[in-house]
Amino acid sequence: AAGPTARRGRPGVHPAVRYLGGRVLTALVSLLAVMVTSFFLFRVVPGDPVAALTRGRSVTADQLEAMRRDFGLDQPLPQQFADYCLGMLTLDFGMSYQYRVPVSELIAERLGPTLLLAGAGTVIAAILGLVLGTRAGWRRGSLMDRVDTGIALTLWSVPSFWLGLLLIVLLASGAGLFPTGGMSSPGVEGAFNTALDTAHHMVLPVSTMVAVVYAQYMMIMRSSVLDETGADYLTTARAKGLRDAAVLRRHAVPNALLPTVTLVFLNLGRVVSGVILIETVFAWPGLGSLFYSGLRVPDLPVVQALFVVFAGSVIVMNLLADLVYPLLDPRVRT
Repeated sequence: AAGPTARRGRPGVHPAVRYLGGRVLTALVSLLAVMVTSFFLFRVVPGDPVAALTRGRSVTADQLEAMRRDFGLDQPLPQQFADYCLGMLTLDFGMSYQYRVPVSELIAERLGPTLLLAGAGTVIAAILGLVLGTRAGWRRGSLMDRVDTGIALTLWSVPSFWLGLLLIVLLASGAGLFPTGGMSSPGVEGAFNTALDTAHHMVLPVSTMVAVVYAQYMMIMRSSVLDETGADYLTTARAKGLRDAAVLRRHAVPNALLPTVTLVFLNLGRVVSGVILIETVFAWPGLGSLFYSGLRVPDLPVVQALFVVFAGSVIVMNLLADLVYPLLDPRVRT
């Protein structure tokens, strides 16, 4: 009897610690797989960086060989992979082939515009999706529900680059209401005028992002509200004399928010990587346009680093969603 008693007396690993450790370990393994994939994926992309950067110039064979040696492309593939892994682990992403500056400086310079665009689009899309999804789910089958759902599903199915080009043709090139691209206009001075000018340039790219993304939040919120409409606690709340609006606001919405909040966290990482097409269409000076310009060369240090950044943002946000959801829903902790 002493053996089982002693075993029961030994402290075990707390479930919360085990849960956290498992999620962090999964995230690290995923990030390692992304790093390996990033190296070999862009090695099979057609194109020679040296030939692309010297196209149209009169260069000798010795100069071409010197450029390959400078870029490290003359090294055997295993040596290149070892240097790449060491650089990634020390956050040294190397030197850009075309810009001739450290890749980390390029990423730091372009990160702000991308976060501004992605952050504004995510906040607006989430608010719009939550409001319209709540209204559609609470009034299921109404004309408003059918119209909102139809518009959302139509915009969700439209490619973002096509919608962006359409907005440029109609509202920028055609009507002249908004700039066709860029983040700022030349000659604008002063903090207030610069902020207004940047907001003016953001209208079309943010509208494109919101139109494509908000439908996800709306449909999830609508489905969650529908699941709650027949719950017994709502019937009890109505029996107590609460008005329909109060029942929705105090009881139905807080419980229906959980899946949508989780989706917001999951999509935060994808939004950062998903702005590549939008930034390219609107010439927005962010990470997406930097990735596109690097892919055309190909500028291997740039595209490899950005691939890891984009995929890493998805992994980190998935990890945060796994960690936040038990805090929002106590049932997950049991």
